[in-house]
Amino acid sequence: MTVVVIIVAVLLSIAATLALARVVRGPALLDRVVAAEVLISIMIGALGAEAAVNRHATTLPILLVLSSLGFVGSVALVRFAAGEEA
Repeated sequence: MTVVVIIVAVLLSIAATLALARVVRGPALLDRVVAAEVLISIMIGALGAEAAVNRHATTLPILLVLSSLGFVGSVALVRFAAGEEA
């Protein structure tokens, strides 16, 4: 079980690093928005994995808030970007 946890942590860390690099380097605003959404999804996955490993459900409200924040934030930024193009 410990090996699986280490592998998951390493993969999530690599994915978060790559997403953060895209947020910093993104050539366009929409690239940065998508990378931020991916970063929030990685955080949700990491918190879910931590809850599964420790066998508790106390992080469920945090997961719900993060998922709704990611959805509302990405929709708002896409609407803002669409308003600039018109």
